[in-house]
Amino acid sequence: MVGIPGSAGLVLVAGVAHLNEESAVFEAMLTGWGRQQASRLLGEKTISDRVRLVRRFTEFAESYPWSWGPGDVEDFTVSLASGDGRRSPSTIRGYHLGLRMFCDYLTDARYEWPRQCRDRFGSVPSQVCHEWNTVTHLNEYEGRPARRPLTYAELQDLFDHLDAQVERAASSGRKGALSALRDAQVFKTAYAFGLRRNELCRLDVADLRPNPHVPRWGTYGSVHVRYGKAVRGGTPRRRTVLAVPEFDWAIEGMRQWVEQARPLFGVPGHPALWVTERLSRVSLRHFDARFAAVRNQAGLDPALSLHCLRHSYVTHLVEFGYPERFVQEQVGHAYASTTAIYASVSNDFKDKTLKAALARVYAPTDEEDQG
Repeated sequence: MVGIPGSAGLVLVAGVAHLNEESAVFEAMLTGWGRQQASRLLGEKTISDRVRLVRRFTEFAESYPWSWGPGDVEDFTVSLASGDGRRSPSTIRGYHLGLRMFCDYLTDARYEWPRQCRDRFGSVPSQVCHEWNTVTHLNEYEGRPARRPLTYAELQDLFDHLDAQVERAASSGRKGALSALRDAQVFKTAYAFGLRRNELCRLDVADLRPNPHVPRWGTYGSVHVRYGKAVRGGTPRRRTVLAVPEFDWAIEGMRQWVEQARPLFGVPGHPALWVTERLSRVSLRHFDARFAAVRNQAGLDPALSLHCLRHSYVTHLVEFGYPERFVQEQVGHAYASTTAIYASVSNDFKDKTLKAALARVYAPTDEEDQG
């Protein structure tokens, strides 16, 4: 048993008397759980986030895991779902899942924690998360209902406003012209390639690749995503997103940014595609704040976020007639059902599709035409 990653024998030294035995055993539990997850090749951030959750729950319950009960989970859930800082159902469900996994680890006899707790404290840990006190996954989409794809008119207003800001800054000779140009291209790239926020932020110049189907686009015909969303705490997934003809207008903007504007920042050796005046990579916080500011200035729906550009990309690819499998590969979804959640085709597209179906099914026969 001692050889199993995360077992008590690997993190608790036999025969050692601790000044605060409860705290020492709890810390050993967290260390062991971290090792067990690392043995499954989970990412460091996933492990640290889960450990932080357990610490938070322990502080809330004011007791250690061998004294937890289902009521502690219920009280914790109520606190999460109340007040101004209440969490979404999907977030609370994620917390429940993390606590459930920790309890599964503690109650597994192979890791020896039940015996350690019985011998030291006279009680053993139990599974406190069950079907009656945890959030179940009832709906495929649990995001905010107000979040949606941008319409074509809203996209046009957004990009027109960004371009106007660049022109005003350039004509006035202000220092922010380069930054305005960068931000405009950032949001156009997010839409034209359907990228997540982190994928967009972590792009390097070296991630710009040719599209073998369209040589004239040069090195701007595809984007190699190296920091795609991980699955169940694993390593980031990679994919290559091909530019499509409907969004070829973004390619010339990318070429202008990389070849003309970006060098003016004076960062020849920096790998990042999006750089700041301080010669560093632009942060996610800046992207979010900048999008919110431009959205408000353009008079768009305040519920729209930067991630909505990705929703727009999926929706519009569907409306352009691209196969479901192609769209799924472009956006890096493991399941087609996830892609379907993102798609929200317009009424105009639905009308055209229905009219085409009616014409196909109820097309007049030759006899009717002659009659």
